[in-house]
Amino acid sequence: MTPQRVTLITLGVTDLDRSKAFYGALGWTPTREMPGEVVFYQINGMALGFFGLGPLAKDQGRPDAKLGTGAMTLAQNFNTENEVDAAYTAAIAAGATPLKAPEKVFWGGYSGYYADPDGHVWEVAHNPFWPLNEDGSLTLPPE
Repeated sequence: MTPQRVTLITLGVTDLDRSKAFYGALGWTPTREMPGEVVFYQINGMALGFFGLGPLAKDQGRPDAKLGTGAMTLAQNFNTENEVDAAYTAAIAAGATPLKAPEKVFWGGYSGYYADPDGHVWEVAHNPFWPLNEDGSLTLPPE
């Protein structure tokens, strides 16, 4: 088994029900959940979880930690600029905070950014140099 992998990403949230509603408005369906504590979504070969901030800090063994957000970016790539625009518009309509509207960018692609209700930053992008697999997953092409 390769050590170069991620199997689960867990984000701390202040209101689990609000997060479920936001991601539900984007078409996400929970796969598993422990009501009031954590919810998991199956995504292309891995899982994404949302965990209440207090329970997450306790689970990490540091119950008094002040957990923050925004220091990393999650990204969704799309096949076209129109798909990027649609994803961005849907996120804003669902309650996301707009950070940067989609636009052509210096590296030759098209991207924009929004923050979910807990401040987790998402990029929506079209990278013409990185074609997506049929299931929407990404395999980096050789140089």
